[in-house]
Amino acid sequence: MSSTAGSTLARGETDLEEETSVRAAAQRPYHVVVWNDPVNLMSYVSWVFRTYFGHSSDRAHELMMQVHEKGRAVVATGSREQAERDVTAMHHYGLQATLEEN
Repeated sequence: MSSTAGSTLARGETDLEEETSVRAAAQRPYHVVVWNDPVNLMSYVSWVFRTYFGHSSDRAHELMMQVHEKGRAVVATGSREQAERDVTAMHHYGLQATLEEN
């Protein structure tokens, strides 16, 4: 009987650790990455960054240049849920975007 109690305790600890790990992953910040594409004008990409994210003109231009020159830029960081909303919004604006764990 004590071996069953011991295995139950170990199982309970494993479940708790797994639940804690899942919660920690959900709270971990995620990056919204916008990727370069051959379609959108640079001025349009800057406008989207200003309009949707509220970036200043200078910051929007800087991020747009990262996208243009380096092929990608992290344009926002937040919860997984917020990052998913932002990625969906970028798709609605016609931009290629993904989220990545920080």
